[in-house]
Amino acid sequence: MIIIGESIHIIAPKVRKAIEARDTETIQRLAVAQVEAGAQILDLNIGPQKKRGVEVMEWLVEAIQDVVDVPLSLDTTNLAAIEAGLKRCKGKAIVNSASAEVERLEKVPAIAAKYGAGLVALCMAKAGIPITAEDRVGLAMEYLIPRAMEVGIAMEDLYVDPLALTVSGCQEYAGPSIETVRYLKQAFDPAPMTTIGLSNVSNSVPNENRSLLNRTYLVMLMAAGLDTAIAEAQDEALKEVLRIIEERDGSTPVGQLLLNLYDATAAMEELDPDLVDMNDPDQADIYKTVRILTNQVIYADSYLRM
Repeated sequence: MIIIGESIHIIAPKVRKAIEARDTETIQRLAVAQVEAGAQILDLNIGPQKKRGVEVMEWLVEAIQDVVDVPLSLDTTNLAAIEAGLKRCKGKAIVNSASAEVERLEKVPAIAAKYGAGLVALCMAKAGIPITAEDRVGLAMEYLIPRAMEVGIAMEDLYVDPLALTVSGCQEYAGPSIETVRYLKQAFDPAPMTTIGLSNVSNSVPNENRSLLNRTYLVMLMAAGLDTAIAEAQDEALKEVLRIIEERDGSTPVGQLLLNLYDATAAMEELDPDLVDMNDPDQADIYKTVRILTNQVIYADSYLRM
C-alpha cells in the first residue's frame, strides 16, 4: 500500500497562509515530515487558484523538490497550473485529476500523457458521483480507461478513484466505493491502479473519531485491492493498522480482529460478530465503525456511545 501524503492542501489554514506568504520553510517542513513518516508520494492541492495558479504551483514544486525526492501529485482544476508544475517536476509526476465530465476528460489526460505523468481518474461525471459500484465502474469502463488508453497512458500509471464521501450524510456511498475497487481489479487484465482520498470518509466528523473511521475503512479497501490512498501520513494509529495488515500480525486481540475484518471483506462476507469481544472497548469501537461503513446503522456523531 502506497500512502500519498495529503497535508499540503490549501484547505488547511497553515498551508493557505504559507502559500499566501510564500513561506517556503513551512511548506518544506510539511513535506519532510510526511516523507519521514512514510509517505511515498506527496499530493499538492492548491484548489482552483484561477489567477495565481501557475505561480503558486511553480513555487510549490520547486520548494518541495529542494528538500525531498519523492513523486509529486499535482492537484488543481487549473490546467495551466498543472502544466507549469509538470514542467518543473524532476521525476515522474501524477496529475490529479480527470473525470468523465467532457471537458476534463478531453484535456487532462492529454496533459498527463504529454509529460509522461500518471493520472488520477475520478468515477464521476457532470451529473455527480453515482451511488452504485456498477455505475461507477461503468464510468471507468466507458470513459476513463478508454481515454487513458487513447492518449497512451499505461494501466500502471492510471489511478482510478471510486471516491469517498463523508459518512456524515453520505454513508450509503462508502460500501460501493469498496466494491468499485474490487470490480476494477477483477474486470481488467492488466487492471488500473486504484486510489482514494481516504480522509473524505470522515469529513465533518468529530476529530476524535476521524482516525478510527479512516483506518477501519482503509482495512476494508485494502481487502478489495486498493493500491494507494491519499491520507494523513503522520497518523500513527493508521500507520500501525497498515503494518498489522501488511505483516499479518494477529499477536494482539485488536490485530486479530483487523485481520478478520480484512479476510471477511476480501471474501465478500460480513464480519462475524462472534469474533468481536464487545467487552474490549477498542474492538467494540471497530465493530461499530464497520457497521457505519457498511450502512447497517445510521451514522450519528455519538455512534460509539450507542
